This record gives sequence, C-alpha cells and structure tokens, in this order.
Amino acid sequence: MSLSLILSIAQLVVAALLVASILLQDRGTGLGMAFGGEGNVYRTKRGVEKRLFQATIVLAILFFGLALAHALV
Repeated sequence: MSLSLILSIAQLVVAALLVASILLQDRGTGLGMAFGGEGNVYRTKRGVEKRLFQATIVLAILFFGLALAHALV
C-alpha cells in the first residue's frame, strides 16, 4: 500500500467522523437565537456536549493536517 492511499483512507475516515460530530451537536445554538430562540445568551458546555465540541475541534485539525500531508505527498 502506498502512502498516498493510506492518507486518502485516513482522510475519508476522519471526514466521516467530523461530519458525524458536527451533526450530533446541539441544534438550538447559533442563528436560532436571533429569531426567538432560547433566552440564554451565554451558556457553558458541560459533560458530553463539551467533549463532543472538543472532539470536533481535534477532528477538524486532524482533517486539515491530513489534507496538507496528502497534498505534499
């Protein structure tokens, strides 16, 4: 197996995990509050929600790194 194929497979797996982690996040945040959403302006993330948010950041950085490595190989 070539390095390019391994990077492509890893990037595909990380992309699927990144999409899943984004879709699993809370839908009540963001622009929804501008149109009559919840009254909480500031809300801290706790528990699973915080871990999912951190995992999304890590996956995004990993995806970018894999894409950069794949472009250089």
